[in-house]
Amino acid sequence: DDLAELRQACDDAVAVLVACGPDRVVVVGTGDLAGDRDEAAGGTLARFGVDVRAGGPNDELPLSLTIGAWLLDRAGWTGPRTYSTGEPDTTGKVALLVMADGSAKRTTSSPGFLDERAEEFDGAIASALARGDAATLADLDLALGAELWAAGAPALQTLGRMTKDADITPQVRYDAAPFGVGYWVADWVLS
Repeated sequence: DDLAELRQACDDAVAVLVACGPDRVVVVGTGDLAGDRDEAAGGTLARFGVDVRAGGPNDELPLSLTIGAWLLDRAGWTGPRTYSTGEPDTTGKVALLVMADGSAKRTTSSPGFLDERAEEFDGAIASALARGDAATLADLDLALGAELWAAGAPALQTLGRMTKDADITPQVRYDAAPFGVGYWVADWVLS
């Protein structure tokens, strides 16, 4: 129940992404993955105590991309997919689904305990997402992100680099820190 609003915001954002009618959805995240994978890739949440499989039959996706696959499955997307922890090929009519969490040090009950810098770090990202400010994301301080346990910072930096010169219409659907971990859900429509 604590994550119902976050899940709904994710479902709403992915529904918009799928409704754009892309030829392919590119899921960008973080974690161990040597090279890009196609829709045959999948993952499981079993090691986190949840009996959920997502994506294709090959169990190889890290957590961030498994969650992306799960969201696409929930949205009914059956078209081509690319999963990447790097900077994937985005030629053609593609939609990006960037899976990136913020710091895990927002409160004393956070997984990483409280770090006074965490809220400001996450706030700068939220502001950049709300303004469609790709340049700020492209220049994220990854060392600080690592100190704050912001595992998604590299994926956000990739988003910034990939959209740096685009005209962006942004919408932030969610910005909160349940369990002391920063999460955002945002749509960026590029023109």
